[in-house]
Amino acid sequence: AGTLLGLSAALFVLFIFRFLPLMLDIPNQLRGPANTAENFRRLMAETFLSTTVQMPLWAAIITLVIALVLMSRLVRIRSKNSHRTPDNHTGAFAGSTIMLIGGVYLAWLTWTEVQNAYAEAFEAGEGLDLWTQIITLSAGFLLLVVAWFLWRSADDRSSTRAMLLRLGGAALLMVGAWFLIGELPAAMAAGNSTWWTGLLATFYYSLGTIPVQLGLALLLAVLLFQDIPGKSVFRIIYFIPYIAPFVGTAAVFRIIFSSRANAPVNSLMQNLGMDTLPWLNDPTGIFQLLLGNAVNLPQWAAGPSLALVVIIIYGTWTFVGFNTVIFLAGLGAIPRELYEAAAIDGGGRWAQFRNITLPLLSPTMYFLTLYSVIGTFKAFNHIYVLRSAAALGTTDTASVVIFNAFQRDTRYGYASALAILLLLIIIVLTLVNNQIASKRVFYG
Repeated sequence: AGTLLGLSAALFVLFIFRFLPLMLDIPNQLRGPANTAENFRRLMAETFLSTTVQMPLWAAIITLVIALVLMSRLVRIRSKNSHRTPDNHTGAFAGSTIMLIGGVYLAWLTWTEVQNAYAEAFEAGEGLDLWTQIITLSAGFLLLVVAWFLWRSADDRSSTRAMLLRLGGAALLMVGAWFLIGELPAAMAAGNSTWWTGLLATFYYSLGTIPVQLGLALLLAVLLFQDIPGKSVFRIIYFIPYIAPFVGTAAVFRIIFSSRANAPVNSLMQNLGMDTLPWLNDPTGIFQLLLGNAVNLPQWAAGPSLALVVIIIYGTWTFVGFNTVIFLAGLGAIPRELYEAAAIDGGGRWAQFRNITLPLLSPTMYFLTLYSVIGTFKAFNHIYVLRSAAALGTTDTASVVIFNAFQRDTRYGYASALAILLLLIIIVLTLVNNQIASKRVFYG
C-alpha cells in the first residue's frame, strides 16, 4: 500500500509537469483581437484532454484508489487482531517510497533539461542559463567532495586491493568533476578569454602580495616587539593604511603612479637619471619588460603587467600593518621563559627565532595565510579604482570580471556562475592550505 501511494504521488507529479507547460502556452495562442473566452475554454479542454496529460492523471487516480482499498483492508485486519501490538511502518515506508521515486524522477528530469540546455547553447553559440550553470558546477563540486572522502578513507583499508579501488574511484570522480567544471567555460560565451585573464591576474596578485606582506609583517613585528623608543607610535603608523578608506588611498596611489611626466614617481625617476614609465597604463608583463624585445614571452609567462605591479605594491602597503598587529599578538602569547632557557643554554638570537619563535607562531602564520588567500581572491575596491582601460584588462582580477559581467554587460546568469566558480576555487585552495598546514602547525 505504501509503495502504491508513493507511485500515485509520483504520477501526480508527472501529470503536473505534463499539464503546466501546455497550460502556460495558452496565452501565446490567444494573442490577437479575434480570440474570445470561447477560444480559451476550447484550448483548456484540448490541453486537459490531451494524451500526455490524461495518461499520468488516470494512472495516478487508479493507483491511488487501489492503494486506499488496500489500506482499508489492512486497517480492518489489524482491528481484528487488536490484541497484538501492530508495527505500523506503512507511513514511513510510503514516505520513503515517495521520496525515492520523486528523487529519481527529478534527477532524470534535471539531467534531460541540462542536456537540452547544453545542446541549445552550443547550437546558438550563446551562454548557458543560470540554473544550468549552477547545477553543473554543483554536481562537479559534489563529485570533488565525494572524491575527497574516498581518498581520505583509503588509508583505513585493511587490504591493498581495497585501498587501490578507493584511490581509483577517487581519481575517476576527480576526472568527472573536472569535466563538469572545466566544460562550463567552453560552453559559455564561446570560450570567453576574459575570465581566464582575470584568473591569471588574480593568481599574480596573490603571488605578489601574500609572501611579501607576510615577510615584511613578520620582520616589523619582531622589531616592534623589542624594547625600542617610540614603538607605540610606529605601530600606529603601520596600521593607519589598513584603517584608512581604500577608495581614498587608492586614489592617492593613482596620482602618485600616474603616467604623466611630472607625477611624483616619474619625477623621482627623472631626478635619478631614469626614463619615465606609464605605470597604471602599461599592460606589458614585468618579465617581458626586463627581457625587452629580444624574447617574446606568452601571456602567462610574461608575469604581471606593470599596472598590476602598482596594485600589488598598494595591496602590500595596505595589509602589512594588519598582519604586523596579528603577529605582535602571536609574539605576546609566547612565554618569555622559553627565551630565557634558550639563552642560558647558549642559544643566540637566530637560534631562538628559528627554534622558538617560528614554531610557536605557526598558528598565526596559518591564519594570516588563509585570510590573505581569501582576501586577495575577492579583492575589489582598490583594484577597481586603480584599474585603467589602457592596461587592456591585465589588472582586472576575478572579482572585477564578475562585476563587469553583472553591472556593465547585464549578463546576470553568467556573472552568478562565475561567482560560484570563484567560490569553489577559494574552497579548494582553503582545503589544500588546511591539508598542508595541518601537519606543520604547532599548537604547543
